[in-house]
Amino acid sequence: MFLPADTFKTVVASTPLVSIDLLVRNPQGELLLGERLNRPAQGSWFAPGGRIQKNETLDAAFARLTREELGQAFSREQSRLLGVYEHFYDDSVFGESPDTHYVVIAYAIELGAQQSLQPPSEQHGRYRWWPIDEMRDEPRIHSNTRDYLQALY
Repeated sequence: MFLPADTFKTVVASTPLVSIDLLVRNPQGELLLGERLNRPAQGSWFAPGGRIQKNETLDAAFARLTREELGQAFSREQSRLLGVYEHFYDDSVFGESPDTHYVVIAYAIELGAQQSLQPPSEQHGRYRWWPIDEMRDEPRIHSNTRDYLQALY
């Protein structure tokens, strides 16, 4: 369910958005991050994820977002809840105004040795598997994504 742009801009300016972020780890222990094409966090490396839609259950949102963001649907039972986070941005998908506030439910997904992903390129220009040790001090990785690292262990 997509809202007309003017209605969505009012929502962004008036209320927090609720989303799911996906911390996907391969068998080598690396995390999949995408370089964001859109605001907020444009140009930074970020965990895949997206907004939960009105009247969409968490299970349905998880399946949809994993399919859209990773190229393969997963169920919430295949993941581990990392926690609930707040993200504040000085900009939004509309530009410098309004600012954006997200309430984010973060999940970890562990890929098996035989699993591979084909993430699409609508939200991220490119993807990369990042060793966690490299992520801790890498300025190109958004601080909101780095905040998830301690919950992974």
